[in-house]
Amino acid sequence: MAKKRILVIDDDEDILMGIQFALVDSDYDVTTSLKAKNVEQLIQRFQPNLIILDVLLSGADGREVCRSLKAKHEYDNIPIMLISAQSHMDIEARKCGANAFLAKPFDLEQLLNEVSHLTS
Repeated sequence: MAKKRILVIDDDEDILMGIQFALVDSDYDVTTSLKAKNVEQLIQRFQPNLIILDVLLSGADGREVCRSLKAKHEYDNIPIMLISAQSHMDIEARKCGANAFLAKPFDLEQLLNEVSHLTS
């Protein structure tokens, strides 16, 4: 069975590396980006089963990126999990079409459970 592919976008390199390590360790195929600028090209190239996206990115708003992707037919079926240090963003995440929200700092087990649920 092919590994599930996950695209992770966060402008904090430490968080990005931590998520990547946990997911690779759990047998996922992971691609990361510090910017959301070329997200559509990344999606076309990598064909992710899930996108994990930070809400507050330098130069971009993860909610807008999520809204934009969900508005396009070719991407609307890809689950998106928004993550943010602002725990009240869960309502905002749902408003922009995200399939899940996780507040930072999160427990890696919590992340892995959510990823498993969204990719099954």
